[in-house]
Amino acid sequence: MRTTIRLDDDLLGEAKQLAARRGTTFTALVEDALRELLARPPAQATRDPADLPVFTGGSGFQPGVDLDDSAALLELMEEGLPLHKRR
Repeated sequence: MRTTIRLDDDLLGEAKQLAARRGTTFTALVEDALRELLARPPAQATRDPADLPVFTGGSGFQPGVDLDDSAALLELMEEGLPLHKRR
């Protein structure tokens, strides 16, 4: 299956170098890492969950934001502008 992921440039470079040193592909390296992570037993919580403040917004969904379009939503988030000031 083909998919797209976003990686830090330095992390991507290190992973590609490791794959080359091991004589494998980047894809195989990522697959092996995911298999290893998924095979680990779940970590036990060592402390009580934190109480986080909850804020209610009065405006609801922001105009011009399509929550079904993850690429456009990510682009908006990366711009760093408040959603209500766009468009």
